[in-house]
Amino acid sequence: MKGIKRWLAVLAVLALVLAACGTDAEEVEGEDCEEFDDVRLQLQWVAQAQFAGYFVAKDLGFYEDECLNVEILEGAVEIVPQTVLAGGGAEFALAWVPKALVSRQQGADIVNIAQVFERSGTLEVSFVEAGITEPADWSGKKVGNWGFGNEYELTAAIEKFEVEDVELVAQSFDMLALLNREIDAAEAMIYNEYAQVLEAVNPETGELYQPEDLNVIDFNEIGTAMLQDAVWVRADWIEDEANQDIAQRFLEASFRGWIHCLDAFDECVGVVLDNGSTLGESHQRWQLNEILALIFPARNGIGVMNEALWAQTVEVSTGQIPELEGVEVSDDAYRTDIAEAAVQALADEGLDVDGAGYERRDIELREGGE
Repeated sequence: MKGIKRWLAVLAVLALVLAACGTDAEEVEGEDCEEFDDVRLQLQWVAQAQFAGYFVAKDLGFYEDECLNVEILEGAVEIVPQTVLAGGGAEFALAWVPKALVSRQQGADIVNIAQVFERSGTLEVSFVEAGITEPADWSGKKVGNWGFGNEYELTAAIEKFEVEDVELVAQSFDMLALLNREIDAAEAMIYNEYAQVLEAVNPETGELYQPEDLNVIDFNEIGTAMLQDAVWVRADWIEDEANQDIAQRFLEASFRGWIHCLDAFDECVGVVLDNGSTLGESHQRWQLNEILALIFPARNGIGVMNEALWAQTVEVSTGQIPELEGVEVSDDAYRTDIAEAAVQALADEGLDVDGAGYERRDIELREGGE
């Protein structure tokens, strides 16, 4: 690959210099990039800790160390990352697997090269007084969901547990309907909307709501979870060996950013805030804490696909998503070789590529997430 060849060439030159001049090896600086490869990364949303590893890789120079000039493109309601990618608007895009599979079925020739999130962040949250502790308890209740392709873990659970008489209610992308008791349960991401409830004041106590005020159904625990944030590229682009080299360097730097956050937690929160996040500091601390728990521990190393969870995602997708009903998802929808090479390179440096010892920190939320 280009990066390896460049490094071997540099080593050869250094060897000649050392032999001729007697220079101590430790005095020689690392490789200087003769040129930089320009690439773009399309995010799913605006700057927040969900994407901390990429902002850290950019701001701390990890991409630059890999001879990459990375432009991070923020998302918006009207932006579909995999569509931007397929249309040539970016070299890399972050997207949930089910949504990307729908795009593939509709003609987007894209490939998953790194499954960064190993777990789903989706929950169904209710207040304790609603008495919802398991899927069967949704019967006779108003159960909120966002729609737009975010509902299939829920509908799969309803089918799996044969829940009857459940009223599915469209909710906005916040928790107001739950807080106002307009619905009995609400869809929430563990790193975002769940925290929004805990940042709200309980009118009965005058204090913030606490976890013990809530019941949570975690789709990871009931077997209908679907894989979410992954790095996707165009299939024709990644066929080029030069682009495979670029992709490996991109993943190495991105993974390094996420691994850096395991120990440099406060620094990573600061990077996210410095990149213009509109969410408060305590909310971003909560978010990064939970995002890291979706990535680590990584069974095969960060970004390397867990095949059992891929199979579960495909099964739920083809059973619940109309566009994928009866579709056989091809084996070339993802590849692991580039992520595996990136993980091995980082492991050879002694980095904690699987994060097996990661434990959530105790985060103190403040009203409104400030």
